[in-house]
This record gives sequence, structure tokens and C-alpha cells, in this order.
Amino acid sequence: MASNPTSRAASPALRTIRNDSPGSFTCPEDVLEEAIEGLAGCDETVLSETVCGGILDPNLVVEWVDRAKRLLRFRVDPDELRSEVPAVADGLFKLLEQVDLPEDGPDAAELTTRFVGSLVRLREQLSLDVEAAYAGDPAAAGYDEIVVAYPAIRALALHRIAHELYAYGVPLLPRIMSEIAHDRTGIDIHPGATIGSRFFIDHGTGVVIGETAHIGDRVRLYQGVTIGAASLRDSSTLRGKKRHPTIEDDVTIYAGATILGGDTIIGQGSVIGGSVFLTESVPANSRVMAEAPRQLVQGEDEASLQLQWDI
Repeated sequence: MASNPTSRAASPALRTIRNDSPGSFTCPEDVLEEAIEGLAGCDETVLSETVCGGILDPNLVVEWVDRAKRLLRFRVDPDELRSEVPAVADGLFKLLEQVDLPEDGPDAAELTTRFVGSLVRLREQLSLDVEAAYAGDPAAAGYDEIVVAYPAIRALALHRIAHELYAYGVPLLPRIMSEIAHDRTGIDIHPGATIGSRFFIDHGTGVVIGETAHIGDRVRLYQGVTIGAASLRDSSTLRGKKRHPTIEDDVTIYAGATILGGDTIIGQGSVIGGSVFLTESVPANSRVMAEAPRQLVQGEDEASLQLQWDI
């Protein structure tokens, strides 16, 4: 009969990392101390120096963002608003006090007041985005479904708020907000991107819109679209310059298309087909399509046939 491994005496090495509580673990003191000493302090690594300098807690941003987003999407009762609006204002003020605002600009109190003054306009912008989603998606059963279920509206609610703060010159906070939206919806919009009215992203997963992109009114994107910057070996030379395309009014960009470069302009009323790769401008009312794929059909006689797909 085989011996039970659990009945064997534990080796000295194992005894040093066990205690008397079943299922628990105690790390050797020397290993613990080495880890603590290595992690402590503010020197030697960029990460340690950054943390020691004081950074905004993203969890606090998440709490405020969720409250502010609900305020734009769901709060309409006056009595409720009388408590919610001051709470959102107070939360923003506390966050702004934790970041390094420009010395020659408005202080946290003035920026908070300015933001509260923008709430009605932000609600109106988001409402137009909801209308665009309903007009652009025949699968939408109603405005209520769009408001509560569409990832594009959740992402745009965050972007409209983040862009407002970005325009004030607020550091870090808008970027944390954009990454919250990215994490939750798969839609990656830099807070610096300028987006016009009635913007619609269908499905949304994998959409990327860069910081200096300019998007006009009534633009429609599908999943996997990238409005990005052309990469250079030393991309730092582009910092502070327009690196992302301009998309004019009434443009539709289908799934998987990639449009790159700060000088690239997609003219008004154009349609960019799926999987197109563009690094140069196109005039108004253009139709840009990738070469149609060919389908190989092979029968039992091993004869092959290539068929041109209709578009």
C-alpha cells in the first residue's frame, strides 16, 4: 500500500512557510523583508518616483465618473437634481484639488463652476448622439434601449465629459476617464479628440480615435475603425502637433478601416469601405473601397473557380 504523502514529515524548508491554520501561508521573514525594502522608497525607478510624487487615485475618478454619467443620462427629477448636481460639483472640486492645474489658469473652484454650467449643453449633445444611433441602427427598438444598452452612448457620455475637462486644461483626470470608457466598452477615444454632433458608432468594439482627430457632424463609424497617427521611429517629435485625421461632415466609415495622419482629410459626404487603409486625403463625396476579394470554389474533380464578389 502506497504511503500517504500528507503523512510525511514536512521538510525544514516547507516548515518555514507554514503556520498552524489549514490553507494559510506564511512567507519566510527574509523574503518578506527583501520584497518590502525593494518596493519601499522613491528612488531608482520611474514608477516609484511617480507614485511618491503623488498621483490621482483612479478609483476616486471611477466613483465620480459614474455619478456624473448617471446625471447626464438618467437624472431629470428636479428634487433629485437638487442633491445630485451639488454632489457631482463637490466630487469634481475634490478631484481637481488633487491634480496640478496650470498656475496661470482658473483654480479648482472656477473650473468646477464652469463645468456645472456646461451640464445642460453636454446633455443636449448626448441626446443628439442618441438620435443618431436610432436613425442609424434599424435594430434599435427605441430610444430607451439605446440609452441603457448601447456601448457607444456609454462611451460618448464619458467622452463628452472628459473632453470638456480636457478643454479646460485639466491634466490626467480626462485621460483616466477615457480609459474607464475604453475598459468598459472597447471604444478608445482620447479626450482631446473633437467630435461633432449626432455622432454614431455602431457596435463599437475596437474603435480608436486619437487625440488631435477632428470629426464633423453626422459621422458614422463601425467596429474596428482606427482614426490614428502615422508612426515614426521617433514619435516624440510629433508631440504637440496635429497627428490624427480630420473627418468632415456626413462621412461613413465601415468596419476595419484605418485612416492615419494629421494631414489626412476625409471630405464631406464620403464613404470609406471596410478594411481600407488610408494615409492621404480624399475629396468630398468620395467612395473608397478595398479591392474585392475572390472566393475559391473547389469541387470533387479538383477544378477551381474564382468568383468576383458583387459590392
